Amino acid sequence: MRRKKSSGRKRHVFLNVGCGSSNRIPKYFRQWRQVRVDIDSSLKPDVVASIADLSSVADRSVDAIWCSHCIEHLFAYQVPAALSEFRRVLRADGFACIIVPDLQTIAHWISADKLHETIYESKAGPVTAHDMIWGFGPAIARGKTAMAHGCGFAPTLFLNYLKEAGFREIVLRRKQESLELAGLALQKPSKNADHRQKLMAALGL
Repeated sequence: MRRKKSSGRKRHVFLNVGCGSSNRIPKYFRQWRQVRVDIDSSLKPDVVASIADLSSVADRSVDAIWCSHCIEHLFAYQVPAALSEFRRVLRADGFACIIVPDLQTIAHWISADKLHETIYESKAGPVTAHDMIWGFGPAIARGKTAMAHGCGFAPTLFLNYLKEAGFREIVLRRKQESLELAGLALQKPSKNADHRQKLMAALGL
């Protein structure tokens, strides 16, 4: 019997950094192998680490990074280190999808003196502008101090961080319904605009 030829690269791998207990994952990654990373060992991640130090993850070992509401938990000086780590562990054709609270939009709630009013309901409970700036209050009150926010982002600052990290192509999207900024950062330019748009749509951007 003739042995089948290898199909090349094994199953695609993505890092879910700051995975938490119920981090939402796009359907795009459903067939990929997930490696969960979190600083909180009680969540039983595959890798216990700060995203500013992924030294236990090998260079060029993952195809994508999913980072939803995580990077704002760092202090501002740690953000360049985290993005440098993202680039180090991504393969040459990999990409990172990073989602953060949109502080420019949230500022409208503050200027209207609605800092503590509910903006939307999450699975964990109501979320206020105060939560989106400084971290989810109920979780912090339960002792989950890693949930506190150390920094924040508006579009220009977010874009500058990604540019300075060395990503070759960057697209930002403002998600009005959830008051989020979503950044798609690619290690190398996408094949064409159609390819990029399809990827963004598949990631829910």
